[in-house]
Amino acid sequence: MGRGVKVGGGIGGGLVLLVALLLGIDPNLLGGLTGGGTAEPQTQGSAPACSTGADADARLDCRITGTVNSLNAFWPGYLQQYNVQYPRPEAVIFTGGTNTGCGAATSEVGPFYCPTDTTAYFDPGFFQELVDRFGSSGGPLAQEYVVAHEFGHHIQNVLGDLGRAQQDPQGPESGSVRTELQADCYAGLWAKYASTTPNPDTGQPYLEPLKQQDVNDALSAAASVGDDRIQKAATGRVSPEGWTHGSSEERQRWFARGYESGDIKQCDTFSAPTL
Repeated sequence: MGRGVKVGGGIGGGLVLLVALLLGIDPNLLGGLTGGGTAEPQTQGSAPACSTGADADARLDCRITGTVNSLNAFWPGYLQQYNVQYPRPEAVIFTGGTNTGCGAATSEVGPFYCPTDTTAYFDPGFFQELVDRFGSSGGPLAQEYVVAHEFGHHIQNVLGDLGRAQQDPQGPESGSVRTELQADCYAGLWAKYASTTPNPDTGQPYLEPLKQQDVNDALSAAASVGDDRIQKAATGRVSPEGWTHGSSEERQRWFARGYESGDIKQCDTFSAPTL
């Protein structure tokens, strides 16, 4: 399970800012919600000792690693039917901070995908912050949704759509919102097939068949990082003109659309008249 994943040491503070920057919200708006503290970048170590499903059930780093491997098993075959090759991205698990192709990053940045080095970065502290500060379910698929969302950005990079977020960076119908909702839809698409995509080494699927509670966990995580929910918690009001990721309802809707349809063509947020 440990291919392509590096682990660092020492968790730093200020994890509320991590959610804010994930959503493109000005951290100054969070005021008293922030925990404070700045983490120094940590040196990444070796891959975790993750080799079984039991490891993934017991350890968050192993669950992230298993999800990464599941995504890397699913996407090549799925895209092949559209004659699209899947260049395998890297994934880094870090705590405290790390150096990336997009610059140095601390825990405050949160989970993100860097197109420069085609690598997704994850700090495990983020997942607990989703539960403690923003009310997300702590279930496994809630955590795996976050990983699958960042890999959704890699798919957008492969298909040439990722740059559309920067061309129209803010607002309820913006390119940024459409980019993020499409990544949610791609996460749902992976979830649709995760329990039937086999590990190439063992022939067994990475995930057991999903129950409704698993899907509810993922929907809970999607709702917890909606722009409207974050803004309400930070400022007491909702300002759609500042949205970069979409509302809680929209994030749930597009994850569900990918999960229910299993069809990447249904994830075309850029052509959707309404989100």
